[in-house]
Amino acid sequence: MGRRDALVTAYRLVIFDFDGTLADTYPWFVGVMNGVADRYRFRRVAEHEVDTLRGQSARQVIAHLGVASWKLPFIARHIRSLAARDSEQIPLFDGIHAMLLRLRQEGYVLAIASSNSERNIRRSLGPETAALIAHYACGAGLFGKATKFRRLAKEAHIPHRQCICIGDEIRDAEAAREAGMAFGAVAWGFTNPDALQAQRPASLFRHLDEIIVGLCIAPGAEAR
Repeated sequence: MGRRDALVTAYRLVIFDFDGTLADTYPWFVGVMNGVADRYRFRRVAEHEVDTLRGQSARQVIAHLGVASWKLPFIARHIRSLAARDSEQIPLFDGIHAMLLRLRQEGYVLAIASSNSERNIRRSLGPETAALIAHYACGAGLFGKATKFRRLAKEAHIPHRQCICIGDEIRDAEAAREAGMAFGAVAWGFTNPDALQAQRPASLFRHLDEIIVGLCIAPGAEAR
Protein backbone atom coordinates (compact mmCIF):
# COMPACT_ATOMS: atom_id res chain seq x y z
CA MET A 1 0.00 0.00 0.00
CA GLY A 2 1.42 3.39 -1.02
CA ARG A 3 1.70 6.40 1.25
CA ARG A 4 -1.27 8.17 -0.36
CA ASP A 5 -3.47 5.10 0.10
CA ALA A 6 -2.37 4.88 3.74
CA LEU A 7 -3.46 8.48 4.26
CA VAL A 8 -6.80 7.90 2.55
CA THR A 9 -7.61 4.81 4.61
CA ALA A 10 -6.72 6.64 7.85
CA TYR A 11 -9.74 8.98 7.61
CA ARG A 12 -12.55 8.26 10.04
CA LEU A 13 -14.54 11.52 10.06
CA VAL A 14 -15.79 13.07 6.81
CA ILE A 15 -16.99 16.66 7.20
CA PHE A 16 -19.02 17.98 4.28
CA ASP A 17 -19.80 21.53 3.31
CA PHE A 18 -23.44 21.81 2.22
CA ASP A 19 -24.02 24.62 -0.30
CA GLY A 20 -22.30 23.79 -3.58
CA THR A 21 -21.05 20.44 -2.26
CA LEU A 22 -24.15 18.43 -1.39
CA ALA A 23 -26.77 20.90 -2.65
CA ASP A 24 -26.79 22.55 -6.07
CA THR A 25 -27.15 26.08 -4.71
CA TYR A 26 -25.02 27.90 -7.28
CA PRO A 27 -27.87 28.78 -9.73
CA TRP A 28 -30.04 29.90 -6.81
CA PHE A 29 -27.23 31.98 -5.30
CA VAL A 30 -26.58 33.77 -8.60
CA GLY A 31 -30.30 34.46 -8.86
CA VAL A 32 -30.57 36.16 -5.46
CA MET A 33 -27.16 37.82 -5.27
CA ASN A 34 -27.96 41.14 -6.91
CA GLY A 35 -31.06 41.56 -4.76
CA VAL A 36 -28.83 41.10 -1.71
CA ALA A 37 -26.38 43.62 -3.21
CA ASP A 38 -29.14 46.20 -3.57
CA ARG A 39 -30.38 45.62 -0.02
CA TYR A 40 -26.92 45.94 1.58
CA ARG A 41 -25.51 48.50 -0.85
CA PHE A 42 -22.55 46.76 -2.45
CA ARG A 43 -21.67 46.21 -6.08
CA ARG A 44 -23.93 44.11 -8.25
CA VAL A 45 -22.31 41.20 -10.08
CA ALA A 46 -22.36 41.59 -13.86
CA GLU A 47 -22.83 38.43 -15.90
CA HIS A 48 -19.37 38.75 -17.45
CA GLU A 49 -17.77 38.85 -13.97
CA VAL A 50 -19.09 35.52 -12.74
CA ASP A 51 -16.36 33.28 -14.18
CA THR A 52 -13.63 35.56 -12.82
CA LEU A 53 -15.17 35.55 -9.34
CA ARG A 54 -15.35 31.74 -9.37
CA GLY A 55 -11.54 31.71 -9.46
CA GLN A 56 -11.16 33.93 -6.41
CA SER A 57 -11.22 33.41 -2.67
CA ALA A 58 -14.07 34.71 -0.52
CA ARG A 59 -11.85 37.56 0.70
CA GLN A 60 -11.07 38.57 -2.88
CA VAL A 61 -14.75 38.46 -3.85
CA ILE A 62 -15.69 40.60 -0.84
CA ALA A 63 -13.03 43.16 -1.75
CA HIS A 64 -14.09 43.18 -5.41
CA LEU A 65 -17.73 43.82 -4.48
CA GLY A 66 -16.86 46.45 -1.89
CA VAL A 67 -18.64 44.72 0.99
CA ALA A 68 -17.92 46.30 4.37
CA SER A 69 -16.80 43.68 6.89
CA TRP A 70 -19.32 44.83 9.51
CA LYS A 71 -22.15 43.96 7.11
CA LEU A 72 -21.11 40.31 6.69
CA PRO A 73 -23.10 38.85 9.64
CA PHE A 74 -26.23 40.67 8.49
CA ILE A 75 -25.77 39.52 4.90
CA ALA A 76 -25.22 35.92 6.03
CA ARG A 77 -28.37 36.01 8.16
CA HIS A 78 -30.40 37.42 5.28
CA ILE A 79 -29.10 34.77 2.85
CA ARG A 80 -30.04 32.04 5.34
CA SER A 81 -33.56 33.47 5.49
CA LEU A 82 -33.78 33.44 1.68
CA ALA A 83 -32.51 29.85 1.64
CA ALA A 84 -35.23 28.89 4.13
CA ARG A 85 -37.83 30.54 1.92
CA ASP A 86 -36.57 28.79 -1.21
CA SER A 87 -35.38 25.47 0.24
CA GLU A 88 -37.82 23.41 -1.82
CA GLN A 89 -36.34 24.93 -4.99
CA ILE A 90 -32.74 23.97 -4.12
CA PRO A 91 -32.04 20.36 -5.15
CA LEU A 92 -29.35 18.03 -3.92
CA PHE A 93 -26.89 16.85 -6.52
CA ASP A 94 -27.87 13.50 -8.03
CA GLY A 95 -26.54 10.57 -6.06
CA ILE A 96 -25.97 12.34 -2.72
CA HIS A 97 -28.04 9.91 -0.66
CA ALA A 98 -26.37 6.85 -2.18
CA MET A 99 -22.91 8.34 -1.63
CA LEU A 100 -23.58 9.22 2.02
CA LEU A 101 -25.17 5.83 2.65
CA ARG A 102 -22.15 4.04 1.20
CA LEU A 103 -19.78 6.02 3.40
CA ARG A 104 -21.85 5.17 6.49
CA GLN A 105 -21.85 1.51 5.52
CA GLU A 106 -18.07 1.63 5.22
CA GLY A 107 -17.84 2.88 8.80
CA TYR A 108 -17.16 6.58 8.28
CA VAL A 109 -18.61 9.11 10.71
CA LEU A 110 -20.35 11.83 8.70
CA ALA A 111 -20.76 15.49 9.60
CA ILE A 112 -21.81 18.76 8.00
CA ALA A 113 -20.24 22.17 8.69
CA SER A 114 -21.97 25.05 6.96
CA SER A 115 -22.84 28.72 7.14
CA ASN A 116 -26.39 27.65 6.32
CA SER A 117 -28.75 26.75 9.16
CA GLU A 118 -29.27 23.20 10.39
CA ARG A 119 -33.00 23.58 9.85
CA ASN A 120 -32.52 24.55 6.19
CA ILE A 121 -30.07 21.72 5.64
CA ARG A 122 -32.24 19.05 7.23
CA ARG A 123 -35.21 20.23 5.20
CA SER A 124 -33.21 20.04 1.97
CA LEU A 125 -31.75 16.64 2.79
CA GLY A 126 -35.03 15.10 3.87
CA PRO A 127 -35.36 12.93 6.98
CA GLU A 128 -33.85 9.75 5.52
CA THR A 129 -30.68 11.43 4.25
CA ALA A 130 -30.39 13.78 7.23
CA ALA A 131 -30.34 10.73 9.52
CA LEU A 132 -27.09 9.58 7.89
CA ILE A 133 -25.31 12.65 9.31
CA ALA A 134 -24.05 12.07 12.85
CA HIS A 135 -23.01 15.65 13.65
CA TYR A 136 -24.04 19.12 12.46
CA ALA A 137 -22.15 22.40 13.00
CA CYS A 138 -24.17 25.08 11.23
CA GLY A 139 -24.51 28.84 11.13
CA ALA A 140 -20.75 29.28 10.72
CA GLY A 141 -19.44 32.76 10.04
CA LEU A 142 -17.93 33.32 6.63
CA PHE A 143 -14.46 32.65 8.01
CA GLY A 144 -15.45 30.63 11.07
CA LYS A 145 -15.39 27.09 9.76
CA ALA A 146 -12.11 26.05 11.40
CA THR A 147 -13.78 26.38 14.80
CA LYS A 148 -16.70 24.26 13.57
CA PHE A 149 -14.31 21.62 12.23
CA ARG A 150 -12.55 21.37 15.59
CA ARG A 151 -15.86 21.11 17.41
CA LEU A 152 -17.03 18.28 15.16
CA ALA A 153 -13.81 16.32 15.69
CA LYS A 154 -14.16 16.77 19.46
CA GLU A 155 -17.78 15.61 19.41
CA ALA A 156 -16.83 12.55 17.36
CA HIS A 157 -13.74 11.83 19.50
CA ILE A 158 -11.60 11.58 16.38
CA PRO A 159 -8.09 13.10 15.99
CA HIS A 160 -7.77 15.91 13.47
CA ARG A 161 -5.31 13.90 11.36
CA GLN A 162 -8.11 11.36 10.76
CA CYS A 163 -10.57 13.97 9.47
CA ILE A 164 -11.15 15.12 5.89
CA CYS A 165 -13.18 18.25 5.10
CA ILE A 166 -14.88 18.17 1.70
CA GLY A 167 -16.00 21.46 0.14
CA ASP A 168 -16.18 23.65 -2.94
CA GLU A 169 -14.54 26.90 -1.82
CA ILE A 170 -11.06 28.20 -1.09
CA ARG A 171 -12.21 29.21 2.41
CA ASP A 172 -12.99 25.52 3.06
CA ALA A 173 -9.37 24.67 2.20
CA GLU A 174 -8.09 27.48 4.42
CA ALA A 175 -10.27 26.37 7.33
CA ALA A 176 -9.17 22.74 6.99
CA ARG A 177 -5.51 23.81 7.08
CA GLU A 178 -6.15 25.99 10.12
CA ALA A 179 -7.80 23.05 11.88
CA GLY A 180 -5.00 20.64 10.95
CA MET A 181 -7.24 18.49 8.77
CA ALA A 182 -7.11 17.21 5.20
CA PHE A 183 -9.11 18.97 2.49
CA GLY A 184 -10.99 17.29 -0.32
CA ALA A 185 -12.10 19.67 -3.09
CA VAL A 186 -15.16 19.11 -5.28
CA ALA A 187 -15.19 20.39 -8.85
CA TRP A 188 -18.94 20.90 -9.20
CA GLY A 189 -19.53 23.81 -6.81
CA PHE A 190 -18.86 27.55 -6.81
CA THR A 191 -15.09 27.71 -7.17
CA ASN A 192 -13.21 26.94 -10.36
CA PRO A 193 -11.46 23.53 -10.05
CA ASP A 194 -8.10 25.03 -11.10
CA ALA A 195 -8.29 27.50 -8.22
CA LEU A 196 -9.08 24.67 -5.83
CA GLN A 197 -6.23 22.56 -7.21
CA ALA A 198 -3.87 25.45 -6.42
CA GLN A 199 -4.77 24.92 -2.74
CA ARG A 200 -3.08 21.48 -2.96
CA PRO A 201 -6.01 19.43 -1.66
CA ALA A 202 -5.50 15.85 -0.52
CA SER A 203 -7.98 14.94 -3.27
CA LEU A 204 -9.79 16.79 -6.06
CA PHE A 205 -13.08 15.02 -6.74
CA ARG A 206 -14.30 15.81 -10.25
CA HIS A 207 -17.39 13.60 -10.03
CA LEU A 208 -19.50 12.49 -7.08
CA ASP A 209 -18.58 8.83 -7.58
CA GLU A 210 -14.92 9.73 -7.04
CA ILE A 211 -15.64 10.35 -3.35
CA ILE A 212 -16.70 6.71 -3.01
CA VAL A 213 -13.77 5.52 -5.11
CA GLY A 214 -11.31 7.64 -3.15
CA LEU A 215 -12.57 6.80 0.32
CA CYS A 216 -14.08 3.33 -0.03
CA ILE A 217 -12.47 1.54 -2.97
CA ALA A 218 -8.87 2.75 -2.69
CA PRO A 219 -6.33 -0.11 -2.58
CA GLY A 220 -5.95 -1.26 1.00
CA ALA A 221 -9.20 0.36 2.12
CA GLU A 222 -10.00 -2.76 4.12
CA ALA A 223 -7.21 -1.73 6.48
CA ARG A 224 -9.01 1.43 7.60
